[in-house]
Amino acid sequence: MRESTSMNQPHALPILAVFGAGVATPDEEALATRVGAAAARAGWVVLTGGGTGVMEAACRGAAEAGGLTVGILPTARAENGYPNPWVRIPVFTGAGSARNAFNVLSATLCVAIGGGPGTLSEIALALKAGSPVWCLNSWSLSPPPGTDRPMPRIFETAEDLIVALEDRLRDVET
Repeated sequence: MRESTSMNQPHALPILAVFGAGVATPDEEALATRVGAAAARAGWVVLTGGGTGVMEAACRGAAEAGGLTVGILPTARAENGYPNPWVRIPVFTGAGSARNAFNVLSATLCVAIGGGPGTLSEIALALKAGSPVWCLNSWSLSPPPGTDRPMPRIFETAEDLIVALEDRLRDVET
């Protein structure tokens, strides 16, 4: 597993990337809010795609807990729900879905909650980059037979994810 860019720079803050759909269930949004808040309380930056649904909920949780939020936006300017009102640092890319690579490469840890095809692309890009990925109610993957590739850590319950996340967030000093 690669060491994140932020951890190779002594003064950089750790970054939690939260992946998920722009149209999410109330349970997914509630969990994303808790994940964002936990990261902020631990001094981590919360990075999302800057849109609605899971992305907005994670940013809201982080902002309400006093944390810093970054939105890596698919658009070149504010439009179509981008950025959500909780994004403190909007990064306008004009890159569409290609911006998912920036989300992954900037992250210390990635968490996927639910999600659609965009979330699947982020999970795949994170695995390719060697970034750790944790999933709840998201895509399930298995490597081809005979390969030894890292796979996402799958959680069965929101509580299991939150407990593991809080432990991991404490492990990385800010």
